[in-house]
Amino acid sequence: MKNHSMKKLQNSLNLEAFLEQKSLYYDKIDFNTIKIAWEFLRLYVKLPYVIHIVGTNGKGSTGRFLAHYLVKSGFKTLHYSSPHIQKFNERIWINGADVSNEVLNEAHNQLKDILPADIIEKLTYFEYTTLIALLLSSHLDYLVLEAGLGGEYDATNVVINDLSLITAIDLDHQSFLGDTVTEIAITKLRACDNKMIVNKQTHKEVYEVASLYNYTEAKKFDTSSLKNFPTYLYENLNLVLTALEYLNIEIDLKKFEDVQLFGRCQKIAPNITIDVGHNPLAASVIVQEFIHKNEKISLVYNSFEDKDYKKVLEILKPIIEELFILEVDDKRIVKKDILMQTCENLGIKYDDFTIIEESKNYLVFGSFSVVEKFLTIKEEDEK
Repeated sequence: MKNHSMKKLQNSLNLEAFLEQKSLYYDKIDFNTIKIAWEFLRLYVKLPYVIHIVGTNGKGSTGRFLAHYLVKSGFKTLHYSSPHIQKFNERIWINGADVSNEVLNEAHNQLKDILPADIIEKLTYFEYTTLIALLLSSHLDYLVLEAGLGGEYDATNVVINDLSLITAIDLDHQSFLGDTVTEIAITKLRACDNKMIVNKQTHKEVYEVASLYNYTEAKKFDTSSLKNFPTYLYENLNLVLTALEYLNIEIDLKKFEDVQLFGRCQKIAPNITIDVGHNPLAASVIVQEFIHKNEKISLVYNSFEDKDYKKVLEILKPIIEELFILEVDDKRIVKKDILMQTCENLGIKYDDFTIIEESKNYLVFGSFSVVEKFLTIKEEDEK
């Protein structure tokens, strides 16, 4: 009876309403539920060639570079990434565009028919959306699958991958992945099933762990003809070009010229740059962009409590003229008084964010949530 009532409730909800009831954040990782769900779903899916992207930073841009190029080369491709900035549809990009609501709800209805109600109830937000992406990838040529916070026990690792691309690995999500770079690298690289290509790394420990696998390092390509990307993204581009070479796909750099990288050091106005980076490694690369241009910035910032926000602000301090705290409604956000005290300890002038002023040169940084909130405010101001 309970199972019947559960199924009835699930069937009455569209995807958006359904996901609102799902757990968005992990308390602990239980890989068993997604494995069981995939055993049901796999009978209905013909997986394409799976390229799994694992790492701490650069997964989103690497995946979009690759997926964009594959589509421009005539291959039917799905790029699965997370989290989204403004709308859920950003997470599933098929053949050059974000997936439509109609296609999402159709896939949602299929999953409700395929999976047992008790399994659907146990699946987290990320696990369920991963299954939707796997279902929608059926019969395509390539699936570019970005891991969430981990590797070995990440929902995206429920399928066998044909090629693994490893972006920069650093300390992040220690409570789930380990306290050292070595431990994190072990957890992430265990997700590799076949061939692995490792991007340039800051920590030698990553290469030591990779040496236990069938891996090669990303090559250095001449990308000087491409002028429209922030400097740090060229490392990710080298990883993608190495992958294309491995796949025996002809390389034509012009195909990258119109790629859209939402939220990756993106200049959305003459005085506004947004970046979804949120950890010291991301801060280290973006600070160089502004030092190189000899620019000072008004930093619009906030951080999740479990991030090393003190280190992030230490790294960004040379370019910070002033910091504006953007309040975000999320229980994981660091307490405001603690962030203010951190700014005082570092000698960073700070205030509350209120309005966008044309006279200031803004960098919006700290997390996807910060960028999302800022864009919402900007759009409301422009109405």
